[in-house]
Amino acid sequence: MKITDLKVAVIGNQPTVRLTTDEGIDGVGAAEYWKPYLKPMIEFYRDMVIGKDPTDVERVMLGIRRMGSFKPWGAAVSAIEMALWDIAGKAANLPAYKLLGGKIRDKVQVYNGNIRYEMEGDDRSPDAYARNMQKMIDHPYNFSIIKQAVSFHGGMQNVPDFYYGTPTTTSRYPNRGTITAKGFKYLMERIEAMLDVCGDEVGLALDCGPGMTVPDALKLAKELEGSNIMWLEDMITGDYSPFVLADLYTQVTPYTSTPIHTGEQIYLRQNFVELIERNAVNVLGPDVADVGGIAEMKFIAEYADLHGILIAPHGTFDGLIGLAAQTHMAAVLPDNYIAFELPQPDPLWWLDIMEGGEQFNVTDSHIDVPDTPGLGLTFIPEEAKKYLREEDAGFFDD
Repeated sequence: MKITDLKVAVIGNQPTVRLTTDEGIDGVGAAEYWKPYLKPMIEFYRDMVIGKDPTDVERVMLGIRRMGSFKPWGAAVSAIEMALWDIAGKAANLPAYKLLGGKIRDKVQVYNGNIRYEMEGDDRSPDAYARNMQKMIDHPYNFSIIKQAVSFHGGMQNVPDFYYGTPTTTSRYPNRGTITAKGFKYLMERIEAMLDVCGDEVGLALDCGPGMTVPDALKLAKELEGSNIMWLEDMITGDYSPFVLADLYTQVTPYTSTPIHTGEQIYLRQNFVELIERNAVNVLGPDVADVGGIAEMKFIAEYADLHGILIAPHGTFDGLIGLAAQTHMAAVLPDNYIAFELPQPDPLWWLDIMEGGEQFNVTDSHIDVPDTPGLGLTFIPEEAKKYLREEDAGFFDD
């Protein structure tokens, strides 16, 4: 079998990959949505994969991995890797997880970092945070873990006198600084209000940055010891940080019992080595759509497990195809796996343009692992064509 083409279309603002082969089997993959600018980056790899056997996944990946980078650029490589596993599974008439070593769990746990409710007007009081958390607890998916954005990730930096600095309003979390006494009180009051609502039934994870200084990160972690906090995420580095800074995390993690988490922006296993070998964090959160793909995530999780580090993968913007990839990935990870961040089909019409989406429904914070070949999703071209941009009209041509 040989790859005959790599096609990319922006569908619903999500860069979507379709690999075609000389045997009529195709495979699909996707980058995170809201990143249409990645389309030419993915197309850059076309000549590097055409003519290769897609079932030799690792051989194909060896030819393209070095051309990727930290979030968001690793998404191009990751999307292609998903499509390769989709083809390999379809060619063998097996679900992708079978080719990754076989599942060790029949259902995979997910957490809520995606399903959100608007805050009530301008009310940002502790009670408003508690009411908002209660709405998420009451969601029919019955999430066992809910993540909420606070500190530099949740807009708190815009609260007057929250930190010693002037907030910058550009995207990709540019703010960083020392939190004031007033700001720390503001932060703790809202965290405590959410903890009260969660009780011991729902674990609360906090997405904190990047942007916190080392002293503030340690102070927050120490204050929250003994509470039902699943982890403090990306306090120092994280979303769109093109670096790791393990040294800084080693000034926090060994000195607190509150779990410390990072990793969503990191590309490839090599860039996790220092975090893992120095036990710089307690929990890693790579994203299958950014890290280099499904097999890359498996390697990282297994190496982390050897060092006593847990894994709770990021995934909020991965969409329906990313959800399928996450599910197959989570089925084969070792017992250090906690849960992955549930992506949603966005827009919901993704469920109308692909067969198999219903297999990934959530019940009691878990998804049953499907047994359909590949990733378990197949486009319905006549429906999907309704959402293609004019320049992508040939996406379904062979």
